[in-house]
Amino acid sequence: MSVGVQRLREETERIRQGAIDKGEDPAVIDEALAADLRRRTVLGEGDTLRAERNAVSKQIGDAIRGGAAPDGVEIAKLRARSSAVGTRIAALEAEAAEVEARLDDLLLRIPNPADPGIPVGGEEASVIVRTWGEALPRATAHAGALDGSGRWQRRPHWEIGEALGMFDLAAGAKVAGSGFPIYRGQGAALQRALIDFFLALHTREHGMTEIWPPAMVNEASARGTGQIPDKEDQMYVVARDGLYLVPTAEVPVTNIHRDEIIESARLPIRYVAYSPCFRREAGAAGRETRGILRVHQFDKVEMVCFERPDESSEALEWLTARAEVALQRLGIAYRVKLMSTGDMGFTQAKKYDLEAWAPGVEQWLEVSSISNFRDFQARRMNIRWRPQPGASPEILHTLNGSGLALPRTVAALLETYQQPDGSVLVPEPLQGSLGTERLTPV
Repeated sequence: MSVGVQRLREETERIRQGAIDKGEDPAVIDEALAADLRRRTVLGEGDTLRAERNAVSKQIGDAIRGGAAPDGVEIAKLRARSSAVGTRIAALEAEAAEVEARLDDLLLRIPNPADPGIPVGGEEASVIVRTWGEALPRATAHAGALDGSGRWQRRPHWEIGEALGMFDLAAGAKVAGSGFPIYRGQGAALQRALIDFFLALHTREHGMTEIWPPAMVNEASARGTGQIPDKEDQMYVVARDGLYLVPTAEVPVTNIHRDEIIESARLPIRYVAYSPCFRREAGAAGRETRGILRVHQFDKVEMVCFERPDESSEALEWLTARAEVALQRLGIAYRVKLMSTGDMGFTQAKKYDLEAWAPGVEQWLEVSSISNFRDFQARRMNIRWRPQPGASPEILHTLNGSGLALPRTVAALLETYQQPDGSVLVPEPLQGSLGTERLTPV
């Protein structure tokens, strides 16, 4: 369950308002409260009847020991009563199991309330908290402009990629369908170089432990991180085997510690993992479907943290800064956005988006989302920590963030570093892996 029953009872209005602020239907909260009340009523009636059955059994024993005939009228009446009570208890147990299952399902459908101070509203309410670097204009003065006008127009990444032979979107569509790009030559090498750079940065400099996770997860894992029931329509399902292709490495990596108790000395636990990511909903038709901005399969390096509850707020800022370092090393201008209640998602308590500037399309492109889930995911997965040896275990906090997602990072990189002659300069951290300082047309 995402929200404990006790918390639902004690913080009903806060949880209800949290659902409203996120644009979710608060009716599920009333349904959960009604199911909880019915469950308690059924369990209470069952306990009363069990006590009565025990009393009747004692009466039968006392009567027989007092000389009553085992097949006499008195004993028959008592046994009939015991049988009727047993039948009612069985019916109540069946109802209790049904109500319990219904309650568990309802609790999974209650969104995580946003932290206090998060701006309330939709996308327009999100707040830019800082920017880094220069957002280059698309049209740039340049004496060597190819058209002789003295103005050089930066091109969008799909034109650059085609000229450099980096993408083969048509071949990808033939092989798998629209939204499954194929990278060729310099494009494939750039993907590999970025993945290696991100993993090396987060392991060697940021102290994270690298994980190489499965690309598929079972239903329990998908439920644990909140992909189902909230986002199941966005996932690719291997129905025959009951498996889901991962939408992000967050899912398998966070589930590593499902149903575990972690000793305090092990915290914080900070992982980083590369995985291919698969998402059925690649976005509505329109401008962002050009090139590799919205695709069904993409690559991403994900950071996942398990933290003590009183340290998770600070950990969110630390994690955000780690993703920023990646963009800074690549020299890509970006901004950090604090997401509003209606724009952060079902599972997050607080979320930042990092948006890289792509001058060829003059757009801010999301390349990372960094989220604090507080105890929301850990409660679903039953991940606990023990504050002190011998102490009772408590629910810990989980966080994650992209460090970074590749498609839009690649788009921003190509559009930032393109040159008037059609080549693309290679950021210094990638030059060793690529073996060159410049990507050139083929």
